[in-house]
Amino acid sequence: MPPTTHAEWLSLTARLDPPLHHLIDGCDDPGKGGVFPLVSPRDGQVFAEVCDGGPDEVDRAVAAARRAFDHGSWPRMSPTGRGRVLRRFADLVEEHRTELALLVSLEMGKPVTEAYDIELRATINALRYYGELADKALDEAPQTGADALALVTREPIGVVAAVVPWNFPLTLGTWKIAPALATGCTIVLKPSEQTPLSALRLGRLGAEAGLPDGALNVVTGQGPATGRALGLHPDVDVLAFTGSTAVGRHYLRYAADSNLKRVWLELGGKSPHIVLPDAPDLDTAAATAAWGIFFNAGEMCTAPSRLLVHSSIAERVVDAVVEHARTLRIGDPLDPATEMGPVATARQLDTVLGHISAAHQDGARLRTGGSALPDRGGHHLQPTVFDQVTPGMRLARDEVFGPVLAVQTFDTVEEAVVLANDSEYGLAAGLWTGDLSTAHRVARQLRAGTVWVNCYEEGGLNVPFGGYKQSGNGRDKSAHALEKFTELKTTWIQL
Repeated sequence: MPPTTHAEWLSLTARLDPPLHHLIDGCDDPGKGGVFPLVSPRDGQVFAEVCDGGPDEVDRAVAAARRAFDHGSWPRMSPTGRGRVLRRFADLVEEHRTELALLVSLEMGKPVTEAYDIELRATINALRYYGELADKALDEAPQTGADALALVTREPIGVVAAVVPWNFPLTLGTWKIAPALATGCTIVLKPSEQTPLSALRLGRLGAEAGLPDGALNVVTGQGPATGRALGLHPDVDVLAFTGSTAVGRHYLRYAADSNLKRVWLELGGKSPHIVLPDAPDLDTAAATAAWGIFFNAGEMCTAPSRLLVHSSIAERVVDAVVEHARTLRIGDPLDPATEMGPVATARQLDTVLGHISAAHQDGARLRTGGSALPDRGGHHLQPTVFDQVTPGMRLARDEVFGPVLAVQTFDTVEEAVVLANDSEYGLAAGLWTGDLSTAHRVARQLRAGTVWVNCYEEGGLNVPFGGYKQSGNGRDKSAHALEKFTELKTTWIQL
């Protein structure tokens, strides 16, 4: 069981001894690039210095992954054997769940109870799911004439570079490395420079679980150096990235400038959350809208940052969201009583405050919040709600990636659909209605990879996740994730 008090979590923090070196070819590797300071958003203080990788470390990690793929045991192990290792990996993450949750909370400010209950649960479930799925993927034998046999086989594609962000560092990391490992690929994982410690610890647990040397390498460093080196590397066969749309464009360019590696992108979002008058429970709809935008301090690509509410119920719903915002407990993420922690970095706090300033300039009405909380220490921000937002305002169009809600109203279902789809993004959407026909009809009209009806952020590992439009391509989760890391080979045998 995890600690239950603030004092107990603080005591664990004092005893932490996380890995600080790269993991390359199964060994601790200090690299040649020096170190960079890791600042915790809970208090703005440096709490670790981590190895700063660059092209040299990337070259060695990719070479290790290439050797492990071309000559090592992992791709040649039976799918059942790979599945056993992944399930052991999940068991070890479960055993170290408290330590990993603490690292995530210290690195990016997620309340430690949410790191333990949500982030680590998703991480463990992903490893177990793909451990079970490893020997369930099927090849094909299409029908031919009597004089031939056709086989379609799935083969691991090779070396995978996984570049993941800081908002859900372990969850989004395992959504990529677990299916890639299940297929027999080898990996170089590049975590965000804000959240390297949890990834380094994860990599070492993988080695302890039985991953052979070179099968999972972890290189820490800055995006412009380490991430770019992976994107341009000619021996990387696939790059899987979660992050901003702007950086996603860079990876497409890197692929074009190097070896035309496959690039799978899960990018930004500006997700609409539609509440119709016939919603089965308006109080629940309002509470869910508030939870969705303030969970993880709004730093979530699927955050329902546009609340689209019918004009006849707008006052009631928005008032309830505002009240929820005003009563949220904001504080130290290591305090189990905290409901919203700080924004992850000082830079991100400045970015969010810039979006708030722009909303004021564009004429949106501030209902609550809107200010930083420097007296709390760290990078804290008030939960913020704007209404009277119109489609042309920057707050209605730009991804804020912070606890800021934009409220828009509509008078017809058709108008709601137009507003919802009026975005360059298409990652997710929510819809509240008590009418089954409306639910099906509107869900089909919404241009989003996931549509939640009368809920938000629900779903298991067995359903795919990804976006339309500039929210990316490909899918994480489910058996469909295996497709990103395999090649289809046709073998035609004339009998």
